[in-house]
Amino acid sequence: MTAQGLGLKNRLSYLGRRARGFDAASVLQRSREVGARFGKPTPVVFADMLWSAAFKNTAFQDYVDYDFAMLTATERETFMTHSLSNHIAMKYDQPEFRSLFHDKLEFNHKFADLLGRGWIDVRESSVDQIRDFVLAHEKVMGKVPFSDSGHGVERYEATDVVDWQKFRAQLLAKGQTLLEEYITQHPTLAAICPGTANTTRVTTFFDGTDTHVLSMAQKFGRGAASDQQTFGGFYTMLDLQGHSRGAGYDSHDNVYKTHPESGVSIVDFQLPMVDELFAFIDKAARVVPQIQYVGWDIVIGETGPVLVEGNWAAGVYENKPSVTGIRTGSRPRFREFVGF
Repeated sequence: MTAQGLGLKNRLSYLGRRARGFDAASVLQRSREVGARFGKPTPVVFADMLWSAAFKNTAFQDYVDYDFAMLTATERETFMTHSLSNHIAMKYDQPEFRSLFHDKLEFNHKFADLLGRGWIDVRESSVDQIRDFVLAHEKVMGKVPFSDSGHGVERYEATDVVDWQKFRAQLLAKGQTLLEEYITQHPTLAAICPGTANTTRVTTFFDGTDTHVLSMAQKFGRGAASDQQTFGGFYTMLDLQGHSRGAGYDSHDNVYKTHPESGVSIVDFQLPMVDELFAFIDKAARVVPQIQYVGWDIVIGETGPVLVEGNWAAGVYENKPSVTGIRTGSRPRFREFVGF
């Protein structure tokens, strides 16, 4: 089945949005950077990026991030892209259920049994209730309900709060209406970056009977409130046994063989409790079966996995050939279970 099998109408709509947002100067700058890196003329790279975007479902940043300039046409066809991911989401994630994943408060209500941590709605909590919650947990996370890429996320410690009424007012002013208990992660993860809850991105497809793990990536923070790249984070792809496929990397050409702060090897990383993770994610995928394609963010806690959030429009985490030496991606597995 071709990409049209994922929905021709959705595909054309996506291409239309991409065309309307086309920034020639930005693409040209990326072409120069890619050309300089791989020793190719800028016009050739520019034309190839346009061709790939128009006919090969490849977003411009995908072309850069996954080193398409060094790959053959056959090798490129093995990589997932954000365009393809969007087509899958639009076909298999029913619109009327997507809000459960957009709103973090609504998500917490729906997936309460899998969160593994306490939380409160600031709007519905008094000053005393907020004070008691923060003091009980000592460290909490304030979150904006509608956000992505870690935006609107902030860490608070009870010892830093002097005026609890003012604290509540500040949370509301920032739109951080969700307060969550800080996650205590597994010692293996804490040894790498203790100051950030390091999440595992597990992308799954639920076919109505079985939950299929399509890809896994381990994100690492740098001590900030989030492990997202906007906070300096990076990731490495994992195999289905939870072992790192190579050094970590981000979208700014930074490569991490070891964690910059702790010095722990990223290349040799082994995710703990993988069997427990797979059983856990199968439970999560069945809570809202109408959303079949999800990118789950999970932290392996001290005693087992805990759910951070689910993304119905799952972003793509892929192998970077220039870093790992592996010139193939995860699209064959997506095709095997999603069927496109």
